[in-house]
Amino acid sequence: MATGATTMTRLRGLVVIVAWLVFVADLQAQAPQRIVSIIPAVTEILFAIGAGPQVVGVGSYDNYPPEIGDLPRVGGLIDPDVEAILALRPNLVVLYITQVDLTTQLTRAGIPLFEYSHGTLADIPTTIRRLGNRTGHAAEADKVALDIEDGLVRIAEAVSRRHRPRTLLVIAREPYSLRNLFASGGSGFQHDMLELAGAKNVLDGTMRRAVQVTTEMILQAAPDVVIEVRTVERLSPAEIEKEMEVWNALPSLPAVQNQNVIFLTGSDLVIPGPRIVQAITRFALVLHPDAPLPTQ
Repeated sequence: MATGATTMTRLRGLVVIVAWLVFVADLQAQAPQRIVSIIPAVTEILFAIGAGPQVVGVGSYDNYPPEIGDLPRVGGLIDPDVEAILALRPNLVVLYITQVDLTTQLTRAGIPLFEYSHGTLADIPTTIRRLGNRTGHAAEADKVALDIEDGLVRIAEAVSRRHRPRTLLVIAREPYSLRNLFASGGSGFQHDMLELAGAKNVLDGTMRRAVQVTTEMILQAAPDVVIEVRTVERLSPAEIEKEMEVWNALPSLPAVQNQNVIFLTGSDLVIPGPRIVQAITRFALVLHPDAPLPTQ
């Protein structure tokens, strides 16, 4: 009898342990309800796939979609605010894979993480699907990803067999000056955007995402088109004209001679997220205005 009672006691204990393990596993599998995203692209993705109501904090440099306006800000790539993040009691934090110190601190605090890195154009739908699976929105994420993939194919078809102008994509420089100018190199999503829009990146031989270039390098590259992008949503016509006038310092540049210096504004042009088809279409429209491009 004693042996039987002991066996039953052990069995009951085993059942309790198994039930607890199942409960913990279910809890871990549940979609996170308090998400902090430090990354503008990921914040956009979360709202696009229907996970917006689960977001409780965003990066200090996030500005889209408008629904994030009242959410707490928790710093960014260089200046994450650990205390602010912890105060939000998140059960998922999305951060850059390069934020090693932040990863260590949040891991010690027992907070689940989703590590992100900027990749190529092809990585955007993959990231969207991964976030959908992680947040409980797999079906919605797959639809967003499929729409992007379809849009990219339609752009490629629209500009196929057209002349590909040699283009310099400028992503940053000093205001009203050609100093400290950075342009898209031959790798990364911005290079992919430019090429898919029907251009030939004049810096495609430089296998870096961003390249600091001098005026001598620009003259040597001799682009037929210069496209400048700014993250600000709006600049006055006078400000844009003043910014474009700085290129007159290079009168021998083909883009200047042919009046093909183009200035575009908007965060969609620099964020690898759900608006990527819209952004590439904007590039394609200035490169191939008569192409049968998809409408947004």
